Amino acid sequence: MLEHNSAQVQGVLKDGLWMLVQGREYFLPFAQYPWLRTASVSTLQRVELLHSHHLYWPDLDVDVAVESLEHPERYPLMFRA
Repeated sequence: MLEHNSAQVQGVLKDGLWMLVQGREYFLPFAQYPWLRTASVSTLQRVELLHSHHLYWPDLDVDVAVESLEHPERYPLMFRA
């Protein structure tokens, strides 16, 4: 059973990944989170929820604010290669 104060990858697709974070579901498209695109499924599954508001992938040294998933309109800047 998933704890309410946790994060878990629910599925990895060719275009992104589904996350369950504190009981809410989110889709992280690789177009917006390209540093996750080439990671293995096992690496993506090793995600931590820090301080109830940051997702952190220690093997990738990548973190994402949960607020940016909840309110993407507040974070208009996108990654550009």
